[in-house]
Amino acid sequence: MAEFDVDLFVIGGGSGGVRAARIAAGYGARVTIAEEYRMGGTCVIRGCVPKKLFVIGSHFRHELEDAAGFGWTVPPASFDWPTLIANKDKEIARLEAAYTANVEKSGAQIVKSRAVIEDKHTIRLLENDRKITARYILIATGGAPNHGASIPGIEHVISSNEAFHLARLPKRIVIQGGGYIALEFAGIFAGFGSDVTVIYRGDNILRGFDEDVRVHVRAEMEKQGITILTGCTVSKVDRHGDEFTTHLSNGSSIASEQVMFAIGRHPAVANLGLENAGVAINPANGGIAVDHFSRSSVDSIYAIGDVTHRFNLTPVAIREGHAFADTVFGKREVKVDHANIPTAVFSQPEVGTVGLTETEARAQFSHVDIYKTSFRPIKATMSGRDTRVLMKLVVDGSTDRVLGCHIVGDAAAEITQAVAIAVKMKATKADFDATIALHPTAAEELVTMRTPTARHVRQAAE
Repeated sequence: MAEFDVDLFVIGGGSGGVRAARIAAGYGARVTIAEEYRMGGTCVIRGCVPKKLFVIGSHFRHELEDAAGFGWTVPPASFDWPTLIANKDKEIARLEAAYTANVEKSGAQIVKSRAVIEDKHTIRLLENDRKITARYILIATGGAPNHGASIPGIEHVISSNEAFHLARLPKRIVIQGGGYIALEFAGIFAGFGSDVTVIYRGDNILRGFDEDVRVHVRAEMEKQGITILTGCTVSKVDRHGDEFTTHLSNGSSIASEQVMFAIGRHPAVANLGLENAGVAINPANGGIAVDHFSRSSVDSIYAIGDVTHRFNLTPVAIREGHAFADTVFGKREVKVDHANIPTAVFSQPEVGTVGLTETEARAQFSHVDIYKTSFRPIKATMSGRDTRVLMKLVVDGSTDRVLGCHIVGDAAAEITQAVAIAVKMKATKADFDATIALHPTAAEELVTMRTPTARHVRQAAE
């Protein structure tokens, strides 16, 4: 009789957990994966995928407006929110079915239940109060929206989860937050015709991004009619039937039909039974504390993805899940390299970035060269739209290595994915310069900027 019921028990059917389960099963492991909600996790069900579909849908308003400059006469268009929701739901259901099928094809078993850890090798399924023993347990429960400190009327506030299922498009919406989700939904709702106000506590949006990116994105969003109020927070939300009054810390108030908070996410570690096995929490970020191999403080329990609160990006969770399976069941140690991870904000305009910001580079390197350009894209010369693209390279002035690339504009994410390969390979500015431009494109600016727009030299301490 086997010592354990399964070799691996995965808690969480999101992208990271599914990848780990499939790869481990491919190595011959007996795998069970538990998911209490829907297979696919945050990214597929209520995150990246439906959000990108909404972003694409909201772009059509701009496309229709821009068409006139190219000779098109477009009859007055109308938009139907319920149709968007229904078609989105259909696509998400298809993806969920694909995730389920792929796991089952790998030989892993799926159980639809919440799973709680009883001890370092035992899981209890709440659906039928059944216990399963496992040689290894992998926690991949992701994260959840965090509304922050409790305020009067917090029960009236929605998160991005509910935004995907609203019965109707709000004419006016207040969004608190200045990061990925807040700005992406600001662009989405504005694109569909809503009046949008963004509230952020800091001095400017996109904290942690390059300063030029932050300034450029804000200016572009404000050109589109989105109101951005910084240096204040929501202190109270009153409801009046189907409408709300949002009170701000600066004493002002805003009327709207919806109030959404997107101020961050916290690791989904509650009620998992972590204390039963002695799994340690990282006090710095509230996630499960893990080493370079995603191993927790308990040798039989691992954790990957957003539940560790390291780099909360779906591709990172997938890479960590794959590395875990390779290391534990493939018998070859694989560490995930978390350096130079490309990321995108699907705001409007779009942001793509990889590597160091100018501020980070100047703190780490004595000589930093900046190559920056801002220009009107070719499409805008005909459409008449008031918009500009930003492109910026951060270079080590001593070695000529490209340390960072920051782009704001159409297809920024697509361009950045390719540039990330060069940055990961430690390409130099000379390598960029030696690459013949692809004309006419916006991306050609990355290989035609020859003269630094700024040079920073840090004097050695005497």
